[in-house]
Order: sequence, then structure tokens, then C-alpha cells
Amino acid sequence: MPGNPLTDPNWATDLTERITTTVGNVRDKTTDNAIKAVRGVVFGIIGFFLGLVVLILLLITSTRALQSLLDIFFEWDKAVYLSYFVIGGILTLAGMFLMTKRHSTDA
Repeated sequence: MPGNPLTDPNWATDLTERITTTVGNVRDKTTDNAIKAVRGVVFGIIGFFLGLVVLILLLITSTRALQSLLDIFFEWDKAVYLSYFVIGGILTLAGMFLMTKRHSTDA
């Protein structure tokens, strides 16, 4: 119960604590959740682009490694073309597999 500021010597301290508690509760329920959501979005975007870079570098490295391996058995020009066909075939099969896993949108 609020006291009379003229007769209660602790009214300033009590009022300050009440205001601080109220502001802290509001901040905990609003600002902290917004900060968590924004951090999730930012780290998600960063993770997506890093994953994309890693995937591209993996494709480049595997193509080059396959070219070097096929160079043992074939001429360099044929090894390059064969590596493109092999990597392209693997990616095509992966795409066909993923297409079978998609959900249809029949109404």
C-alpha cells in the first residue's frame, strides 16, 4: 500500500524498486524475445551462406579430384569430360531422388 510521502521515509526507495521491477518485467517479456528472434534469423542466414560456400567448394574439389584420378587411365581432355559426366550423373540422380520425396499439392 502506497504510503504518504510526507510521513513514510522509505517511499522513494519503495517506489524506485517497484518501477525498476516493472520495467525489468516488461523488458524480459518483450526485448529479450525480440533479440533472440533476430539472432536466430541472422545466424540462420550466415549458416545458410556458409553451407552454400562449403557445398560449392566440395563440388569443385570432387570434380578436380576425379579429373586427376581419371587422368591415370585416360588422356586429360577425356578425363575432364568424363568427370563432368560422372559428377553431373550423381547430381542428376540426387535430384531425381529428392523429386520423389516431395509432397504433391493435389487438392
